[in-house]
Amino acid sequence: MSGDHAVAGHYAHGTLLAAITAGLAALGKTPATVSVEDLAPVDEFHIGGREASEAFLGQLPLDAGTHALDVGCGLGGASRFTASRFGSRVTGIDLTPEYVETGRTLCAWVGLDDRVALHQGSALELPFDDAGFDAAYMMHVGMNIPDKDRLFAEVFRVLRPGAAFGVYDIMRLGQGELSFPLPWATTAETSAVAAPETYRRALQAAGFEVAAERNRRDFALDFFAATRARIAAAGGPPPLGLHVLMGASGAEKIGNLVEDIAAGRIAPVEIIARR
Repeated sequence: MSGDHAVAGHYAHGTLLAAITAGLAALGKTPATVSVEDLAPVDEFHIGGREASEAFLGQLPLDAGTHALDVGCGLGGASRFTASRFGSRVTGIDLTPEYVETGRTLCAWVGLDDRVALHQGSALELPFDDAGFDAAYMMHVGMNIPDKDRLFAEVFRVLRPGAAFGVYDIMRLGQGELSFPLPWATTAETSAVAAPETYRRALQAAGFEVAAERNRRDFALDFFAATRARIAAAGGPPPLGLHVLMGASGAEKIGNLVEDIAAGRIAPVEIIARR
């Protein structure tokens, strides 16, 4: 199995749209009444969810005149948030066909299919013209892409001069073996976690200037502690959440992730760069 197929296979669910529809029904929502906020617990597949998106994307110059690229868009949660909050037009791309197909349906449900376009494809071969975007971002994507030089060269190619590029990834900070499975990889074979300096070198080699960097380890640990407390108080997970995406192994994946972050082996890190 090729690397792309292995990664897409890791994320494939099989009945994802049906699972989301059932979760919405449990909340008293239907496709006709659902909002972008209602979908946030399930379609923001990164540490911190909507709160992290607010803090990260708020650092980029996004407004109604911006056409942004969402690299590794997943279900398109960040794309829909960007379109609804900032008024931007957003194009997303992701390897996993089911995520893209489901994401298109969700965009139609919330009335954003005129501002958000999701495509299936590889971030290493972006099917877009040179200098076509005003901004770009990726959230928890690079952990599945070993060739960060090629990744960032492709993003650089499709951005206009002066455009901002934000990265919010889980990065390697300390020594020690990671505990698998993790949310982005069942085994080490499809995990490409790298240190912040590797990201900086690849960004600079592509032509970017790194403007800011922030370690979000403490934020992540606080987020997981608060999530555990809410689930315990409620007697179980909510109808919609990342457990819907990760399935039966979700608790193990999150447990391993928290263990690795607490041990200092990895942490979510933000990097803001400019073309």
